Amino acid sequence: MTSFDKREEGFEKKFALDEELRFKATARRNKLLGLWAAEKLGKSGADAETYAKSVVAADFEEAGDEDVFRKVRGDFDAAKVAQSDHQIRRTMDELMAKAVEQIKTGA
Repeated sequence: MTSFDKREEGFEKKFALDEELRFKATARRNKLLGLWAAEKLGKSGADAETYAKSVVAADFEEAGDEDVFRKVRGDFDAAKVAQSDHQIRRTMDELMAKAVEQIKTGA
């Protein structure tokens, strides 16, 4: 195996690891977002956990974060919870940073 092949293999492994980290972080972020939204919706305990799982499941509708945003936005609108689009998106960003940190530290 040439040094080029070894380098290419190394890049492929790093890419795969980065993608796995991104997937795990996104799923964790969505759960944290679901728990945050559940609190705003007045849910607690098992109801909050069930709601958080529904937010995680919403992410499989399409690529990107818009499906998750629409889920939370729609639920807030239906329950008349006053949160701006900006606040929801900012919380999504903050929770993504928290999720990445938790995964890196093994928390």
